[in-house]
This record gives sequence, C-alpha cells and structure tokens, in this order.
Amino acid sequence: MKLEAIDYTAENAAEQFVKSLRETGFGVLKNHPIQQELVQSIYENWYAFFNSEEKENFQFNVDTQDGFFPASVSEVAKGHTKKDIKEYYHYYPTGQCPAQLKAQIQEYYDNANVLASELLSWVEVHSPEDVSALYSQSLSSMVEQSDKTLLRVLHYPPLEGDEELGAIRAGAHEDINLLTVLPAANEPGLQVKTKEGDWLDVPCDFGNLIINIGDMLQEASGGYYPSTTHRVINPEGADKTKSRISLPLFLHPKPEVVLSDRHTANSYLMERLRELGVI
Repeated sequence: MKLEAIDYTAENAAEQFVKSLRETGFGVLKNHPIQQELVQSIYENWYAFFNSEEKENFQFNVDTQDGFFPASVSEVAKGHTKKDIKEYYHYYPTGQCPAQLKAQIQEYYDNANVLASELLSWVEVHSPEDVSALYSQSLSSMVEQSDKTLLRVLHYPPLEGDEELGAIRAGAHEDINLLTVLPAANEPGLQVKTKEGDWLDVPCDFGNLIINIGDMLQEASGGYYPSTTHRVINPEGADKTKSRISLPLFLHPKPEVVLSDRHTANSYLMERLRELGVI
C-alpha cells in the first residue's frame, strides 16, 4: 500500500484519484483549487482564537452541535476509552461564529464544498456499473444544499507531559460521512491503517489536500469504497511543544438521502453519534 500525491490538473487525475480511494481509502491531491494562502491564514487566525478567552463565549449548542468543544468534552473514538487530546470548533453557515472569523471561514467552506462535490462526481463516474446501480441518486446530488456538511477547526495543543496514559491526539477511527476533505495540517501526525494492519504516514506536505472515504460512502457503495481507519499520533521530541491545527470538511448528505436498504443518512448519523456518546 502506497500513498502518493496526484496532480489535480493531470488528464487522468480523476481515474488515479478514485483508484487510490478504492485501494487505500485515501486520496492525496496537489495543484488543487483550494488557495494555500487562505488555509494558512485560517490556521493563524484560529490558532489565536483557541489561545484566547473568547472561545469560552462560543460554547457548543447541544441541539445543533455548533460552536466550541473544549478538551473536557472531546470525543472518545469508537472502541477506545481515552479522550482524544484536542479541542475543536464546529462551523455551520447557520451556526454561531466569531464575527471577525466568519467571512474567511465561510469562503473556505464554500470553496471546499464545490471541490468536494466535484470529487464525488469523479467517484461516481469511475464506479463500476454494479456499484453505481446501488446509489439511490447521484453522489453529488446527495449533498446539494445539505445543511449537515460540517467544517471542524481542530486544535491539538502542545503536550505538557501530564496527559492520560495511552491518550493520543486522535484515536484510531473511521469518519461517518461520504468524503472528508482535509488540507495538510501545519504539523505531521496523520496515519492510515493498511490492509496488512500496519500504520502508514499520510503525505503531509503543506499545500496537499487529503481526502478520505467515510462510512456513508462505504455503505452506499456496498463496501466497494472502504472507510479506512486512521489516527493522529502524538509528536516526539521538540515537536511536543507545537500546536497542531487541522481543518477537515465532513461532507454529509441531506438527512433523507437513502444510503442503503438499512439506512438513510440521518439514521446512520444518529447511530454513529450515539456510539460516540455525542448524543
């Protein structure tokens, strides 16, 4: 198993991207339309937010799940007992957001959604006929005007040395949604689990875009596209003193979308949130 960055502008980019998703659950793109300067500025501005007292004014809304989630309520990955070492902010266009950060994060949200929809169309075009027959509607139409797509701004704080034994920045897990779109973070640490059970570093050159399959696409494709286990490990040496900012967009279908005979998007999401203890 090998992960290599695919040139978004190449003639065979779509084919190579979908092949990578099929084989590894991940695809890495370079020369993509998301502006690196925008991502860098978001990292800097939200790093300042996480290091300010202002974040306490935006405590998350239990019903709508938007706002600031402190480390004390951080997720416990499915099958794990230790909380992840992180805090994060859930951004939805209709949700709460610091006024000075709103325009920029909305610009990124819009741009990333446009690209993610295109990537879904790539997946659809390059799906075998028997797999395409399983889709209740086109993949890109599943997310059209969806208000469930979530942009999460993650802050992994510097390690102080008093962390709970066995806790890491993000325990091994799979994502719930269709696709996750993630600009390479400002620090390394993301790893994907291979079919052989080994952990492989995901290429994290700044400017790369990392995309992975979520459980909903696995469900909709009858398992053809694998939702691959991944994690964020703790840094070592001098890197322990560095924060890590990450910006995943979780592409979610509209609630009524039929994923399979077993699930709509909403029933699958609720099942997984209950497993995570979020609801």
